[in-house]
Amino acid sequence: MSNKTWFITGTSQGIGLELVKKVIASGDNVVATARSIDALNTAIQAPVGQFLPLQVDLLDENSIAAGVEQAIAKFGQIDYLVNNAGYGLLGGVEESSKQEVQANFDVNVFGLLSVIRAVLPHMRKAGSGHILNVSSVLGIISVAGWGVYAATKFAVEALSEALSQEVAPFGIKVTLIEPGYFRTGFLNNGSTVLPVNPISEYTALDEIKHKHINEIPGTQLGNPEKAAEVIIATTQLTEPPLRLLLGSDALQYANYKISLMQTDFEAFKEVSASTDFI
Repeated sequence: MSNKTWFITGTSQGIGLELVKKVIASGDNVVATARSIDALNTAIQAPVGQFLPLQVDLLDENSIAAGVEQAIAKFGQIDYLVNNAGYGLLGGVEESSKQEVQANFDVNVFGLLSVIRAVLPHMRKAGSGHILNVSSVLGIISVAGWGVYAATKFAVEALSEALSQEVAPFGIKVTLIEPGYFRTGFLNNGSTVLPVNPISEYTALDEIKHKHINEIPGTQLGNPEKAAEVIIATTQLTEPPLRLLLGSDALQYANYKISLMQTDFEAFKEVSASTDFI
């Protein structure tokens, strides 16, 4: 079989960078996008014929389209799309400005959508493909301080669930990757930002911010190399899952959310049924 081609966004660090390294080691082709490709060129040593680093602006559909066209021109097709690019907004719902919220959605949701729209015509023409959208366990359960970021990931979850049904007739698969806490630079290397105008009354939020910036980094359970290995293995499955939790903590949080929902549904099932015309 000929080598497959991966198109991966957000590859300058963390799981994205580890995924690029392992895909290259497997012999497949990689198109790796980032805001700046200097770090990529330094971190990745690969044959020119196998690796295409691209500087792509996820806020610019023309930039995305140009990147996809370069990928097709070089490798002929895109077999796997991994939407990994994104960043966190760590702050309370009230203290997050419209501009800050919009910016988070622009990258995490609208950027992802723009990449999907650019790649799908090629996958539909090929009659195959696999889209892997990197969400988060916070796409399943939201917690204080992460409301806006979680909202972007909730959106990615909903879009992906519908997309999986829409593209199935074309032989295209969709998987949501839902990591917990992984030992990457997400929390302390420019990938998480704080609201410019915090509200002092939210003292609990100050503690949450301090913990995530100063205490959690370096102690996360998740191993990004293992995450990359699992993502690659998932693409080899005949029937890959729609949702794939990564990390024992992610599994714990997700099951807790399910239990909360089931408790509420059961407690109020008679109220729910009482609104029918019957």
